[in-house]
Amino acid sequence: MTAPDLRSTLQWYVDTALVRLLAKADELVESGGEELLSRRPDVEDANSVFALVTHCCGVMEHWGGEVVAGRPVNRDRAAEFTATGTLAQLEELVAAQRRRWLDDLQRFEPGEVPRGPVEHHEGEPEVITQGFVVLHVIEELFQHLGHVDLTVDLLTGR
Repeated sequence: MTAPDLRSTLQWYVDTALVRLLAKADELVESGGEELLSRRPDVEDANSVFALVTHCCGVMEHWGGEVVAGRPVNRDRAAEFTATGTLAQLEELVAAQRRRWLDDLQRFEPGEVPRGPVEHHEGEPEVITQGFVVLHVIEELFQHLGHVDLTVDLLTGR
């Protein structure tokens, strides 16, 4: 598989996760109003749908922008989990982050080391590649999609 083919395959997964995240946010709004987007379910340490999707954008910004592309990023990770807003704001945030992600991955080289700093964690390969980082982003997006699914179920009483 050539790099452009791999890039389009990886982008399909990113886009699929983003579409599903926004669809769940829309479902929540349709079921009970926009204020539910920023409500946390009554479960210890749970996050709102708005916060989880905002965090997913932060994940893409950090790992795609700072780590893969080497672009300076000023991320406030803690603020992602307290973010609140409307569906329109969330859609705008996701669209803007997707555009930055596409720009950040213009020079994506899956087998090369990242252009920005990356912390090495136990259990990871000795050499971290840009491909590893992008797969990590996809892993995080789908993990948090599961959190959003559960949050919607809890908030709607399913």
